Amino acid sequence: MKLNPERTFRIASRDFVDWMDGTAIDVGRYHISLLTAARGVIVLAFILIAAFIVARIVRRLIRRIGGIDPTQRLLSEKVATIIVWTLAFFIGVDALNISLTAFTVFSGAFGLAIGFGLQKTFGNLIAGLILLMDRSIKPGDVIAIADGKEHTFGEVRKIGVRAAIVTTRDNREYLIPNEILMTSQVENWTYSSRTVAISIPVHVTYTSDIAAAEALLLKAAREVPRVVAEPAPSVLLKAFGTASIELLVTVWISDPEHGVLGVRSAVLMAAWQAMQASEAVAMPVPAPAGINLLDSVGIDKLAEALARRHKATDADEQADPAEGG
Repeated sequence: MKLNPERTFRIASRDFVDWMDGTAIDVGRYHISLLTAARGVIVLAFILIAAFIVARIVRRLIRRIGGIDPTQRLLSEKVATIIVWTLAFFIGVDALNISLTAFTVFSGAFGLAIGFGLQKTFGNLIAGLILLMDRSIKPGDVIAIADGKEHTFGEVRKIGVRAAIVTTRDNREYLIPNEILMTSQVENWTYSSRTVAISIPVHVTYTSDIAAAEALLLKAAREVPRVVAEPAPSVLLKAFGTASIELLVTVWISDPEHGVLGVRSAVLMAAWQAMQASEAVAMPVPAPAGINLLDSVGIDKLAEALARRHKATDADEQADPAEGG
């Protein structure tokens, strides 16, 4: 008798399915078998892959929409992603024939168990959404950061689910929880405008021509490429010091994410070269450490008295040997 391969395969497949369905355990009124578990794994994998692909497509479509700024685009992407995964969750529950009543009871106990561990995560998620909605801190902003020793600044690269990534000029990356950014005082350099002022103190001697010094400093500030023309640089006389006159040069830049030390150094270097070539302006030279005594009548009398006493002492020493002979 010749066996039909197709029929043999069907019989073997049916036997295998019956074996998987027969290998099971009963939990209450639920019959959980290997067949049910395998079907659930396949459905769950399909839903996860589909949700990942749909969320990615939705994000790409949002990025192609014109007329919205990067902050609104990022907020829309996050909200759309949350909606997609929420729908995927309920579709998975329905596809797996899970009773929502039983799930409610289970989720209550499960939520109570993990609530304390995930409350910070959900808090940071909500804080990140609030930051994006009120636009107080957004990707691309330059904010001041306290690193424990001093305040430095960095650019907000990303606002994630848990934390914001802030990168400093020396390529250090700070992961700051969203709740801290929302509840703490943050210095945002680019909240309403990207134009930032930099104040640079410069000292000149009292013999310098102040008007010439102002002109040299303004010219030096305008020669720096990163200094913007509007608002224009300015020079103010700040104070009369003990050994020099202090001037304050104020310049403006429009790219604070590139740092301020380079601009400060370039302005001071240009000012140094201009003053070296000028005869009307000079920079003060630090005086050597020491004690300088000014002439006065009291000091002159003290010096004369010490000189007379020294002479008298010398005369006594010369007379003592003769008396002893």
